[in-house]
This record gives sequence, structure tokens and C-alpha cells, in this order.
Amino acid sequence: MAISILKAFFFWCTFINVALLVLSFMFCAFAGDWIYRMHSKWYPIPRDAFNIAIYCFTGLFKIFVIVFSFVPWIALVIVE
Repeated sequence: MAISILKAFFFWCTFINVALLVLSFMFCAFAGDWIYRMHSKWYPIPRDAFNIAIYCFTGLFKIFVIVFSFVPWIALVIVE
């Protein structure tokens, strides 16, 4: 597979993942109470534990985006 195709692939993966990350941040920042009410109907969880879980999920997702999308794209940009 050509480097230009891989570079385009990882660019769009990074773009879509960052858009999802920003969208999830916006939901948590501006509709956090609504998200908590929706999830607390399914799972009985205190608000503090919910905040920690959402924070950990967002951080883990950010690390995955950086490691598996952004870094390979930057490496391909450097190589080409």
C-alpha cells in the first residue's frame, strides 16, 4: 500500500476521532446532568463515580486517538 494512501487514511481517522472527542466533551460539559440522568436510570451510580468514569473514559479515548491515529499520521508525514 502506498504511503500517500496510508497518510490520508490516518489523517481522516485522526480527524473523525478528534471530532468525536470534541463532541463527547461538549455533551459532558453542557449536558452533563442529562447524560447522568439517562445513565443513572440504567445503572445505579452516584454522581461522583459517574464523573470519574466519564473523565477516565475521555482521557483513555484521548490517549488512544493520539497513539493509534495521530502519531502514525505524523510518522507518515515525516517519512514521506
